[in-house]
Amino acid sequence: MTQHPNAWHNALSQLDAVAAKIGLESHIHARLRQPKRSLEVSIPVVMDDGSEQIFTGFRVQHSLDRGPAKGGMRYSPLVNEDEVKALAMWMTWKCAVVSIPYGGAKGGVACDPKALSQSELERLTRRFTTELLPIIGPEKDIPAPDMGTNAQVMAWIMDAYSSHAGFSVRGVVTGKPLSIGGSAGREEATGRGVAITTREMARRAGITLAGASVVIQGYGNVGRAAAQILSKEFSCRIVGVSDARGGFYNPRGLDIAQIGRDMTTHGALPAQIDAERVAGDEFLQLPCDILIPAALENQITTQNAAKICPKMLVEAANGPTTPEADLILRDNDVVVVPDILANAGGVTVSYFEWVQGRDEYFWAADEVNRRLERIMVNACNEVGTIADREKVDLRLAAYISGVGRVAEAIRVRGIYG
Repeated sequence: MTQHPNAWHNALSQLDAVAAKIGLESHIHARLRQPKRSLEVSIPVVMDDGSEQIFTGFRVQHSLDRGPAKGGMRYSPLVNEDEVKALAMWMTWKCAVVSIPYGGAKGGVACDPKALSQSELERLTRRFTTELLPIIGPEKDIPAPDMGTNAQVMAWIMDAYSSHAGFSVRGVVTGKPLSIGGSAGREEATGRGVAITTREMARRAGITLAGASVVIQGYGNVGRAAAQILSKEFSCRIVGVSDARGGFYNPRGLDIAQIGRDMTTHGALPAQIDAERVAGDEFLQLPCDILIPAALENQITTQNAAKICPKMLVEAANGPTTPEADLILRDNDVVVVPDILANAGGVTVSYFEWVQGRDEYFWAADEVNRRLERIMVNACNEVGTIADREKVDLRLAAYISGVGRVAEAIRVRGIYG
């Protein structure tokens, strides 16, 4: 049986590498190697047939040193404590890299949302929210959508939390529907951030975006938005897209607009596209200038890294590349743009939503996009500058930035007691 890499061990390995590079104090290093708080809960749900089923849920707060915790809620059969701990740690660094005043958190429920009815999902979400009441809130920990969840799930969380508070609490979640205090531009924010980061880092690497061939693994919300922006606004040629059922490849370029229309109708990639079908194992090895893994963690490992050879790899997913695979890609001169920079657009616009809700003043989409552009460009410039100055790759440069900011917050706050 194939042993899958452990995301938490990968996250610790990345932290240890940057700690050694920057000479991080041992007591700060030790604190950052453990989450501040990890909660596991049982979630009893009455199913549509009248039976009762018990689900397991998690919420991990890795750090609160720079502000309230922030991170998504994931509904997936693969959810486990180690995965959630790793995702929470990565959220800490991500928020710090883009200078958002949050710490990192993540949550999830081990379930298959596609196997549940809408009413079962609602009952699951409301009970899960009730179990998390002691630790979430607009000044404590603010959930957001992630894999398997969406704006509707966030609306249920907000309503359940508000019902206990006795009044509407907009700031308890982000990624909400516009009708109850969501932000314009939030749905495509992560994909837009990926596209902006791709543009900035391609320029730094000497890659011309106009006509550049792009392969995107994972055509969910993030991958789809990135494809649309890269093709329409930056004139890239999207040659490959995939979902859990497999992928499509056409070296001349895919009709992204038509694929988008088909997905609006069918909710998934169409069964037939003017392209060659590609199996999942082969998809990441397709020839391209830019590869964007936008699916799950641990997709690029020692098993396939040597066969993956784009000019640049942009991590739209969290943790898609293992530390060992990173070394192989670096030896093969692949420029890797790390997840904690590349996919930070989502948490950035989540921060905008949180601010707008607290101020009761909402911005137009072009205002949101302008602010996102500025933050992402500044973060790209900073990470690029660190990489040049320290003569390190972009991942280590991003970690120097993110871990350094968190460590400084720990230093100035000290220890209570």
